[in-house]
Amino acid sequence: MTEMTPFELDIAEQPEALRRLAAASLPDLRAMAGSSWDRIVFTGMGSSHFAGIPSWRRLTALGRPAWSIDTGQLLDNPKAVTPNTLLVVTSQSGASGEVVELLNRMDAGLISPALLIGIADDPESPLALGSDVFLPLHSGKEATVSTKSYLNSLAVHRMLTGAFAGETLERINEDILSTADIVESLIGAVDVSGIAAATASHPQRRLAYVGRGDESATALFSALITKESSKVPAEGFIGGQFRHGPFELAGDGLTVVLFGLQAQTPDESLRLLAADLVDTGSQVLIVGDDEIPGALTVPVTGISPLAKLSASSVIAELFAVGLARANNVVPGAFIYGSKITTSI
Repeated sequence: MTEMTPFELDIAEQPEALRRLAAASLPDLRAMAGSSWDRIVFTGMGSSHFAGIPSWRRLTALGRPAWSIDTGQLLDNPKAVTPNTLLVVTSQSGASGEVVELLNRMDAGLISPALLIGIADDPESPLALGSDVFLPLHSGKEATVSTKSYLNSLAVHRMLTGAFAGETLERINEDILSTADIVESLIGAVDVSGIAAATASHPQRRLAYVGRGDESATALFSALITKESSKVPAEGFIGGQFRHGPFELAGDGLTVVLFGLQAQTPDESLRLLAADLVDTGSQVLIVGDDEIPGALTVPVTGISPLAKLSASSVIAELFAVGLARANNVVPGAFIYGSKITTSI
């Protein structure tokens, strides 16, 4: 049996990390959620930023003026933050280069939100110490690529948006605990090594991830961790973006992973994309419970958006492990980069 790498150990620890979060005491967010804001800006870099996409979508649906801007762009467009902005910064380390620069500019008075909510794991990080309200991830240290910190980021965002929706913390924690059980049932039970090997070993390999709605975050997260952990080039696309140019990559050698296809709520756009890709000879993997002739389906369901997002993300992590092994690299091991990106 192959010895588990630090990346795989982090994957296996995700259910317990979610349970730690559910058991922790967090600040009461109801007063903050009840305030009137010019805008609510979600920001971060990489997977930390992607974790805020479902929050942006939910608050927009609730009629709140929500924005989603990565921190690099926010530094280039500081006037996106008004004096009555609620600024939500997610940084799993709490110390990434762009986030530290944002804090420095706030200290200098160049960017002045009404309230800064920081989401990070380390309570002694620059983000934690510089926040008006700190929401700890309780994910614990990670050896390499984001896994449990990403799932816990999704869960903390679930807590934050739940406050805006008037949900009780008890109800939210039930959702997080149920998600932990679903994640635990998937780890070790799902085998995507075969399709991962076929993808990685193809002499003309191309790999794309596509998701719509909340699963847009999963598609972007998946492409990022695939590149980091397996050194296989991959791109993430939101909804119909793939048809606008990248579809010319279709055919033998292309693998496309589609997230969020559910039989009870069929997404006709993604179903048509899957069928069209199959017709070109592309390899199509559906993460959901819908089925398309000629495509492979990894059954993933969930009773809540958080559970579905977390389950899809775990499949992407397992797929990345398979890609890495087939590509003859240690899953999750950095070669040129590092866990925390401090340069900007």
